[in-house]
Amino acid sequence: MPSIEAGGPGPLTALPPVRLEFAQKAFIVVGGSLLMVRKSADDPYHPCRWEVPGGRLEMADLDLDDHIRREVWEEVGLKIDPGPPFHLWQWYMPDASRGLPGGRVRVVAAARHCRALSTDAGVHNQEAGDHLAECRWVPLDEVERRELIPSLRPVVRAFLSRPG
Repeated sequence: MPSIEAGGPGPLTALPPVRLEFAQKAFIVVGGSLLMVRKSADDPYHPCRWEVPGGRLEMADLDLDDHIRREVWEEVGLKIDPGPPFHLWQWYMPDASRGLPGGRVRVVAAARHCRALSTDAGVHNQEAGDHLAECRWVPLDEVERRELIPSLRPVVRAFLSRPG
């Protein structure tokens, strides 16, 4: 059944369905460099753009720390110690999973400081849907010059402007 929203003084209007998901992104710094991943050219949403490792919560994830550990391991092969969140944000994307016209996914995300327990990163563990071409330790003073996924820009600014 479509959701209904009051449209002001006129009649109620049906809105396209929205599915809610939760994601986490790991900000991992070693030796003054941030671990970043570049999406592959065949990524359906942000081809060749840069971001940090992480992803959406799955039903099998027992808790949030296990979730971010799993995502980082799958995407870049690192073991991490999850730290506190420092930024929350959201984005919308088309919902192709249900075949509903106009359906969207609202992703609410938390950015977390994480400590690397290893530093030999690579994209060899990724799943096909991750669409990652490479990972790289990027010096902090070069991070904002990367072609970032647009929704990640304010998160990166918040990360780089943090004290200490």
